[in-house]
Amino acid sequence: MSEILPGIHLVDGVNPSPQFSTNMLLLKDAKGPTWTLVDTGLPPSAGSGGQPGYPGALPFLEKYCASRNISLRSIRSILITHLHRDHTGNLKAVAQKTGAKIYAHWIEAAYMANDPPYKGKGMPPLEPVEVHEKLKDGDVLGDLFDGLVAVYAPGHTPGHTAYYCPSRKLLFPGDAVFGGEHGLHLTPPEYTFSQSMALISARRLAELDVEGVVEYHGNPVLKDARAALRDAARNARPGDDSAQP
Repeated sequence: MSEILPGIHLVDGVNPSPQFSTNMLLLKDAKGPTWTLVDTGLPPSAGSGGQPGYPGALPFLEKYCASRNISLRSIRSILITHLHRDHTGNLKAVAQKTGAKIYAHWIEAAYMANDPPYKGKGMPPLEPVEVHEKLKDGDVLGDLFDGLVAVYAPGHTPGHTAYYCPSRKLLFPGDAVFGGEHGLHLTPPEYTFSQSMALISARRLAELDVEGVVEYHGNPVLKDARAALRDAARNARPGDDSAQP
């Protein structure tokens, strides 16, 4: 898809399979010749059954940046929505290549550092990663993109965080919602730490003044996204959190 809106790029080719869409995002910072990366894709994996392995998302990021004359060293910030490996699998490698500062919610930062180990649904990074900037709800990241606000949206994981751009009415919700054929919906319960918390977070996100949503999985919703968020929250069910650790 490449550049879907001015200054918002979906990195081409990172999907590990046709059934698994991954929207790794590059955002152009308005206040300088720098870029912000949102999440970092899956790590490399070996093939099986005669099928080739997956090289990881990093080579696709390198190829995309080269095609756009974007220096990897101009990526100065990495925003992490949550700890799951399809979002953090290449984090250490990308941080080393770019020298970028890593941002994440303080709860996710602890789990990403394996202190304590994460025991919820979904896999953490293969190896511990140190977060440079530990965020809390409402933190303003004025120098990133066109100005972003960290919005704590727990449920999918304990410290899941979305990023909201008030000036452009855009939301980068991570896995708070997925995109599908019929709009937005909450992440399936089998991948979610607490479905009840995820529902509450979806209701909160739907209160934001949002025109566009660029989620990590599925097709972006670039018009009337607030209505789509409201529908996702309205159609969701709390689920059974009794099996949670």
